[in-house]
Amino acid sequence: QVQLVESGGGLVQAGGSLRLSCAASGRTFSTYAVGWFRQAPGKEREFVSGISWSGGNTYYADSVKGRFTISRDNAKNTVYMQMNSLKPDDTAVYYCAAGLAGTINIRNYRDYVNPIRYAYWGQGTQVTVSS
Repeated sequence: QVQLVESGGGLVQAGGSLRLSCAASGRTFSTYAVGWFRQAPGKEREFVSGISWSGGNTYYADSVKGRFTISRDNAKNTVYMQMNSLKPDDTAVYYCAAGLAGTINIRNYRDYVNPIRYAYWGQGTQVTVSS
């Protein structure tokens, strides 16, 4: 079992920055691949970024490449997503999710973007970017 808690969301003006954190319970977090997803009202949930258990593989949706950076500190059982140059279209509830490395191929982007691959989800944190 692993519990995930997102934090760091809030209201920010366009062009601003936020850093989201996903804190997990237990050392077992280090064995999980982690993804960030977001969902805006009336829209489908979409993949944002992903990171392998070692941090050696990262993936990003085209819409956030160059602006968002995912990282992890396994010693702290925490995954981060730095978000810069935020746009109103980034407004959404952001969720972190964890999946066993055995079910998420760290070399397969398609595994990271598929929500069904993730066994655990956080409660979400709201990010609102004003114009």
